[in-house]
Amino acid sequence: DGYRNTNQVSDDYRYQDGNYNAPNDGYYRGGDEPAQEEDAQSDVTEGHDEDDEVYEGEYQGIPHPDDIKEKQKKRAPAVDDEYRDRADLMAERMEDEEQLAHQYENIIEECGHGRFQWTLFFVLGLALMADGVEVFVVGFVLPSAEKDMCLSSSNKGMLGLIVYLGMMVGAVLLGGLADKLGRKQCLIISLAINAAFAFLSSFVQGYGFFLFCRLISGLGIGGTLPIVFAYFSEFLSREKRGEHLSWLCMFWMIGGIYASAMAWSIIPHYGWGFSMGTKYHFHSWRVFVLVCALPCIASLVALKFMPESPRFLLEIGKHDEAWMILKQVHDTNMRAKGEPERVFTVSYIKTPKQVDEFIEIQSSTGTWYQRWLVRITTTLKQVWDNVLYCLTAQYRMNTLMLAVVWFTMALSYYGLIVWFPDMIRYFQDEAYESRVKIFDEEEVSHFTFNFTLENQIHRNGEYRNDKFIGMKFKEVRFEDSLFEDCYFEDVRSSETFFENCTIISTVFYNTDLYEHKFINCRLINSTFMKEKEGCHIDFEEDNDFLIYLVSFLGSLSVLPGNIISALLMDKIGRIKMIGGSMLISAVCCFFLFFGNSESAMIGWQCLFCGASIAAWNALDVITVELYPTDKRATAFGILNGLCKFGAILGNSIFSSFVGITKVVPILLASSALVGGGLLALRLPETREQVLM
Repeated sequence: DGYRNTNQVSDDYRYQDGNYNAPNDGYYRGGDEPAQEEDAQSDVTEGHDEDDEVYEGEYQGIPHPDDIKEKQKKRAPAVDDEYRDRADLMAERMEDEEQLAHQYENIIEECGHGRFQWTLFFVLGLALMADGVEVFVVGFVLPSAEKDMCLSSSNKGMLGLIVYLGMMVGAVLLGGLADKLGRKQCLIISLAINAAFAFLSSFVQGYGFFLFCRLISGLGIGGTLPIVFAYFSEFLSREKRGEHLSWLCMFWMIGGIYASAMAWSIIPHYGWGFSMGTKYHFHSWRVFVLVCALPCIASLVALKFMPESPRFLLEIGKHDEAWMILKQVHDTNMRAKGEPERVFTVSYIKTPKQVDEFIEIQSSTGTWYQRWLVRITTTLKQVWDNVLYCLTAQYRMNTLMLAVVWFTMALSYYGLIVWFPDMIRYFQDEAYESRVKIFDEEEVSHFTFNFTLENQIHRNGEYRNDKFIGMKFKEVRFEDSLFEDCYFEDVRSSETFFENCTIISTVFYNTDLYEHKFINCRLINSTFMKEKEGCHIDFEEDNDFLIYLVSFLGSLSVLPGNIISALLMDKIGRIKMIGGSMLISAVCCFFLFFGNSESAMIGWQCLFCGASIAAWNALDVITVELYPTDKRATAFGILNGLCKFGAILGNSIFSSFVGITKVVPILLASSALVGGGLLALRLPETREQVLM
């Protein structure tokens, strides 16, 4: 009758020399494998029928494997799934998963690696580039935004951490949803959220609203990393996976270079903007924020033309859709290779038994928001179940070890890449303070100051009937001085203070010398009229070009490490790559004790970033390969969310020791890298493993 018992079908699957050979019962037929019986060949690949013309390789409504099982059940009495024990159903699904994993590997090998994968590579690369840009945006706009919105030190710190907080939540939430709703759909949602709120943040004026927009923007972009790697890995064969996922990591570096170059070329041009009255200002740093959203928008548009992951579709039982996408991949690659006559020989693909409970809500049930509420809560519960599944006995040890490695890597890496610029600023400030000019007991009368005073300290001075008009104070302090019958008009100041001064019969008109700039001063018969609103500083003078250069060089320095890791990932394995890279990075970190100048810090930063990138690439690859398809993005999201928590902690700890001591940051980073690297060596190697 052409059909065999299900158990007999399962017994026909054999493992020979590490390869997977499918039976000739219609589930999979390789191109070189001869049919056992002539009349058992499928009309789908036969090419022509006597009655109907069928094009070779064309999909003609192949019956689903589940339909075959239904016919088998009619011939033999069986217990319905609803009356079977859930453990039995899960065991059957696990058996199906194992069969599908090996069959899918053979199918991907038949599809080849070519134009389709390279097209998807660049589309997903733009999404990864947007993630890299997001990490650098706030750091570059802070010097300008803090003056545009008059941010205090605490506000600046919150703005720097809020993006990581959003990315942490987004990685867990959107990564989990990608295992339920699909890779492509969730990646589109993620990029759309990021693009919309990044665009909006460039126009808002208030600090609170700007903070909220960057938070939601970070939440959106946080989901891209787990989805991108899960998505791309499911179109790659075992031999290509490690190398090409490592090449994909290069786009994160390209994002850092892009952000650095755009900041360098846009932000210093303070005139690139416009103002509407005194309340609304659109300065150059806001133009920079807009430009940084372009990679995200480009990826979002290109992604509309890419298909869903066929591996995900097979997991949820959509056999026909998955078959059509795999045929599209095969035909695209064969046409690009000049072999359009090559036939996609797959007729049936194994689909795992579906054991999830889906609730279909009729349109007449309740109100629209009640129906949506049920759908949302059901989906979130399924996501939470996936999170818990990653901590079950089968995956608990791998998850905990990976969590420690991810956390230690993030703590040291993100802490140091913030610490390096802070240390460079500290060296600059020390050099700047060493050039300070000190004036003692000077007496100035009937003089008009209309030029810039910078980096000066005036002590025990007396200023009578003097005018300060249309001038700037930059890093100026007046200590124990007397101002009598003076006049200040249209004065701008930065880091300027009056301490223990006596100010008598003096007028301040249209200045930004606010109350907090007078420390323990006596103001007698003095008047403040029409104070300046906002922070009015010449941004072009205050922007630090060296910081842009440091970030640019740090991003560029990972290029050699990226190339080496991509070429060696499949040769020496993921585990050795992680352990070796982290231990070498720890040695580089230790030598920071000898970095006592700006040039030394820049050199050690480049060496550290170049050495550590291989560990990041290998972590991305092994995280993808250690988890099954229906849990892959969820597990990646959890670990990446923990990585962002490590980044928040590293930024807070390392920045607090700037100017105090180098010992704590260096020892902390080195110890974390050594501990994480040694633990990574105990992870299972996945180089020869098919995607489950």
